[in-house]
Amino acid sequence: MAPFLPNFQSFSLSLPFSFKMKRSFNSVTRPNSAQLLFLLITSFLIWPCIEAAAAAAEELLKGFEATPNPSIPFFQPLLNDSSTKFSFGFLRVNSTQLALAVLHVPSREPLWLANPSTLSRWSDRTKVFFNGSLVVSDPRTRMFWSTETQGDKLVLLNNSNLQIQKSLDNSNNVNVPTVLWQSFDFPTNTLVETQNFTSTMTLLSSNGLYSMRLGNDFIGLYAKFDSGSDQIYWKHKALQAKAQIIEGNGPIHVQVDPDGWLGMYQNGTTPVDIESFNSFQRSLDGLLMVRLEPDGNLKAYYWSGSSWVLDYVAIRETCDLPSPCGSYGLCTPGSGCSCLDNSTEFSSGECSSSGPYSNDMCSDPKTQKNDIKVLRRGGVEVPFKEWMRYETTSSLKECENACGNNCSCYGAVYNNASGFCYILDYPIQTLLGTGDDSKVGYFKIKEEANKKKINSGLGVGVGLLGGAVLCLIGAVGFGSYKIWKKKKRVNRMLEEETGGAMSGPYKDLASASFRSIEMCSSGHR
Repeated sequence: MAPFLPNFQSFSLSLPFSFKMKRSFNSVTRPNSAQLLFLLITSFLIWPCIEAAAAAAEELLKGFEATPNPSIPFFQPLLNDSSTKFSFGFLRVNSTQLALAVLHVPSREPLWLANPSTLSRWSDRTKVFFNGSLVVSDPRTRMFWSTETQGDKLVLLNNSNLQIQKSLDNSNNVNVPTVLWQSFDFPTNTLVETQNFTSTMTLLSSNGLYSMRLGNDFIGLYAKFDSGSDQIYWKHKALQAKAQIIEGNGPIHVQVDPDGWLGMYQNGTTPVDIESFNSFQRSLDGLLMVRLEPDGNLKAYYWSGSSWVLDYVAIRETCDLPSPCGSYGLCTPGSGCSCLDNSTEFSSGECSSSGPYSNDMCSDPKTQKNDIKVLRRGGVEVPFKEWMRYETTSSLKECENACGNNCSCYGAVYNNASGFCYILDYPIQTLLGTGDDSKVGYFKIKEEANKKKINSGLGVGVGLLGGAVLCLIGAVGFGSYKIWKKKKRVNRMLEEETGGAMSGPYKDLASASFRSIEMCSSGHR
C-alpha cells in the first residue's frame, strides 16, 4: 500500500533548484523562465492538498458544514486526530460516489465507513454538517444519514474512534465530556486494537456476503447465500481456560489486544479465551487490526511502518472458505477449482452451468413443465459439515427424494457409510472434491432463464439472417432495374437514329453499344 498524504502540519516545499548567490548579499541571480514555470506548475499541483489539509481540524463544532471538492481524487480530510495518524473525511468511491470514512493516513486504508450500504454522490449538492448530529445529505438521490444526537462537538481520538461528545459541568464546574455516539459501536468490516466488539454488533465484509457475530460462547462467521437465512461456516468456541462463562452473567465481547491476540471476555479483565496471532506478546509500534475479507476469511494485520503484514488467518485452507470456486463449483485440495458438471469449464472464477437462483426449486404444477435439471456427482462432500443440517436415511434414493420433494431444497449430499443426508437449503455454492465415490451429490439447476436466453438468442439470430437475405434481394433487384433502364434508354436512342424498330444487325449493334456503355460506366464508378 502506498503512503497516503504527507504530514501537512509540517509540510514544506523543497524545490529541485536553488537561487545562486552572488558575492554581494544584496543581489541574487534571477531564476530563468524554465525555473519559474516549474515553480508555478508545482505550486498549482500541491495547492489543493495544502488547502484540504488546512481545512482539517481537530474538532468540529455546531454549525460546521462541508461539500466535496471536485478536484480531489481520493480523500478530502475534514477532521484529524492529534497524532495525524488518522483522518475523517470524504472518501471517493468509484470516482462518482462519496463515503464518510475514517482512514489510517500512512497506508490510505479505510478503517470505518458511515452507512456503507448506501453511498451518496461526489457532488457539490452533497453536504455534510454537524448540528449536534453528524449528517450527510444528498437531495438528488434522497440519501440521508444521521447519528440522531444532540452533542456539542465531533472529535477523532488517537485510536481512530470518531466520537460525538457533550460537555457537562460536574460539581466542581469542570466540563466532563460525555460520549453520545462513537464509530466503535458501529463497525463495518474492521476492528482495531482496544475496540470492543459486542453481541449486538455485526462485522460485515465489503461485498455484504459474509458477517461475524458472537454467540453465547463462540465467535461465528456466517454466509448469506440469497436464501433468506445465514449459514455458519466457521466457529471458534471459548476454551475457558483462565475464566469460565457463567450463564446469566451477561453476554461475551471480543477485543483486539495490542500484544497480538484476540481476547474473548464476559466480565472483568480476565479473558475466557485467547486466539493468538503471529505477533503474540511481541512489542509492535504499528497499528493492529482484524478484518473480515471479501472471501469470507477473518485476518489480522499490523502496520510495519511501510506496509500491512499478515498476522493471523482464521481459515487456512482455501477449500474451507465458504465459496472459493463460486456457484456449482468443486474445490479439490491440492488441485484447485473445477465444476460439478463435467461438461462445463471453470473460467473467470465461476462455472457457466450455474442456473439462476430461485426460491422455488420444483416444477411448475400448473403447466406440468419440468424446468429443473438434476445433476448427480460422486466423490463430493459438503463444506463445513459440522454445522450443516442433515437427516439420516437408509439409501441414496431416499436422500434424493427428501430433497426432490422439498421445493426449498437446492441439493443434497449422501454419505453411504454413515447414512447422513446433508440438506442444502441455500443456492448451491462450492462443494469439496474427495476420492470417495460413496459420497454422492444430488443438485437441482433451474433451466428456465437459460432457455429464455437461448430462445431469445436464436430469435435474434433468425431475425438478423432474415434481414440480411432481404437486403441481398433488394440489392439484386435494384441492380437489375438499373441495367434494364440503361438498356431501354440505349435502344430508344438507336431507334430514333434508324427511324424505327431495330432488327437484325441493328439489334446486335444495340446490344454491343449497351455493353460498351456498361463497361465505361462501371469503370468510372
